[in-house]
Amino acid sequence: MFRLQSSKVLAVDMTGDAVKAKNGSMVAYDGEMAFRKLSGGGEGLRGMVTRRLTGEQMTLMEVKGHGTCFFADRASEINLVGLRGDKLYVESSNLLATDGGLRTGTTFTGLRGASQGNGLFTTTVEGHGQAALLSDGPAVLLRVSPQYPLTVDPGAYVAHQGDLRQSFQSGVTFRTLMGEGGGEAFQIRFEGDGVVYVQPSERNTIAGDV
Repeated sequence: MFRLQSSKVLAVDMTGDAVKAKNGSMVAYDGEMAFRKLSGGGEGLRGMVTRRLTGEQMTLMEVKGHGTCFFADRASEINLVGLRGDKLYVESSNLLATDGGLRTGTTFTGLRGASQGNGLFTTTVEGHGQAALLSDGPAVLLRVSPQYPLTVDPGAYVAHQGDLRQSFQSGVTFRTLMGEGGGEAFQIRFEGDGVVYVQPSERNTIAGDV
């Protein structure tokens, strides 16, 4: 259902089924498509609409029809993730689209969200199907094993999946070392068995400074 037309354009082939995507991310389509803006509360993706991210509401749309619909967002790189009954945790601003076979909700992130300014929740995507993630530059998959935990800068974090435990620790980031940080910074530590998606550029946030 999902395929990359290029590294920055997602093509979704539909035969009467639906896909949910970031509002305004449709750039072209062929065939017959119907678009509906999602609003209000509730479960899954619909519930994400009311969550505030960096002071703004995130809005989503549902696209349904026959043909091919193309999605993109600010020329960001697009990464496809296949799920087979497992759960993906993704920073909400990095989620472009999910197909109809996936359930989407939220999980509380506590300190990381409060310190970083990216909202207090991380989106969860679960079930059988495909999701499309956005990243500033091609995302890199880093393996985490019991022998090799991983520490990630919050601004570079995109998503993770697997049997991972997430914790927060104080430390210094590259911005702090270069004199661009304003205070104590936080890093995300992953332990267990799984993978973490990291983008090669830090998003514009306060980078964990509090």
